[in-house]
Amino acid sequence: MLVLARKINDTVIIGDDIEVVVIDVKGDQVKLGVKAPRSLSVHRGEIYQEIQEQNEKAAASSGSSDALEKIGKLFHQKK
Repeated sequence: MLVLARKINDTVIIGDDIEVVVIDVKGDQVKLGVKAPRSLSVHRGEIYQEIQEQNEKAAASSGSSDALEKIGKLFHQKK
């Protein structure tokens, strides 16, 4: 992990097209601005984690419905 000390209005450049700007610092809170292409998703860490969990749940539930559908087809074939 790269650890940097930055002041208000200082920037960090990631790759060729992502810029992170320190907007404000108050106590233990830092406000950051992120300039990135619209084609990239930018999320807070906890929101990203929630999206990943929801995607995993959706994949698991669609997988189980596929299994149920296959079982149903097997029962119909046996008749």
